[in-house]
Amino acid sequence: MNNLYWIALKSIWRKEVTRFLRIWLQTLIPPVITMSLYFIIFGNLIGSRVGDMGGFSYMAFIVPGLIMMSVITNSYTNVCSSFFSAKFQRNIEEILVAPVPTHIIIWGYVGGGVMRGILTGILVTIVSLFFVRYQVYSWPFVIFTLLLTSILFSLAGLLNAVFAKSFDDISIIPTFVLTPLTYLGGVFYSITMLPTFWQWVSKLNPIVYMINGFRYGFLGTSDVSLVITFSMLLLFVATLYFIAWRVIESGRGLRS
Repeated sequence: MNNLYWIALKSIWRKEVTRFLRIWLQTLIPPVITMSLYFIIFGNLIGSRVGDMGGFSYMAFIVPGLIMMSVITNSYTNVCSSFFSAKFQRNIEEILVAPVPTHIIIWGYVGGGVMRGILTGILVTIVSLFFVRYQVYSWPFVIFTLLLTSILFSLAGLLNAVFAKSFDDISIIPTFVLTPLTYLGGVFYSITMLPTFWQWVSKLNPIVYMINGFRYGFLGTSDVSLVITFSMLLLFVATLYFIAWRVIESGRGLRS
């Protein structure tokens, strides 16, 4: 039976990966082009006027945040659009009636989101090397933060898809919640530059911790506690996973 579960997991994961690789011009290239524009405009043009940030060139400072931004967006979008399409076309019912545990369904879709997020992150990293040279301070921190963040937003995309009732609903959270939190998450600035009150407000934004944890892996510097960073990541992943398991197990928003 465990072998059958493994086959089911690989099948869902392979379907998800094949789906976004088949249309790679729409899924992988646009974020790379967008981040390249950020590198040119903010890194080269504006960065030359800003000067150093936290002891590093402005370009080197924003690169980890821009990589993380692309990972967050693509992990979320991949699972959200794919799962909602399956629900909208009633394909998800075939998986729900199959003798497959809910955990397998979740990890199959999340695995696809993580793969797209990581591939996009790698491509953006390669492009960034044309603009700045840097040494990675700690690969374990880079990999651990990258995986946890990608899993977290893949789960968030899955929940968005479960509760969405139309294609318009899957764009509300990215537009009005995810994008503002990302831009205010310290991608383009250090939160230590802010007044004390706004530093405290910024620390209520969970994306601040993800970006700073990733930046620490690259540069060895962070504006927030790394213990809090990884504690929050693990807590959010566990919470969203439990919620996703409950709603899919109960069929809420999935079964007519």
